[in-house]
Amino acid sequence: MKKLKLVGILAAVVLIGGSLLIPLINNYTAYKLEKALCEIPLPKETELIESLSQTGKLTGNGNGMQYFGAILIRSELSLEELNTYYSDYRSSEWDYLVEVQEGQSVEVIEHGTLKFSEGINDSGYYIVYSWGSSNSLLKELDIRGH
Repeated sequence: MKKLKLVGILAAVVLIGGSLLIPLINNYTAYKLEKALCEIPLPKETELIESLSQTGKLTGNGNGMQYFGAILIRSELSLEELNTYYSDYRSSEWDYLVEVQEGQSVEVIEHGTLKFSEGINDSGYYIVYSWGSSNSLLKELDIRGH
């Protein structure tokens, strides 16, 4: 009887612990994208304003975990100049993408809301973002990807 009780307690700990740990591990994957963006040297006449990351079903239809990291920058450079600068760091078509940022909402996120805390009410703001992936089985076990 004591063995059965111990097995039940152990099973509960594994289920509860896994339920808490899986989202944290997936959030960390997105955070690594954010951190990588922050570690890239900024171009001249540019300042880092804010960074953020998000994990879940962020765009498109169907199931699948997506990882997103972004930085908000203010720059005197044009969109074309910034694109050229960040293209040197791209290893795929989903890395270091640059767009003009108007308002606080991150528009490339289709599902849910993701916003910068910085108020944006003039020109010269840009979002630089990357999409990531993971080969981990944990992405399939996270309810946010479904």
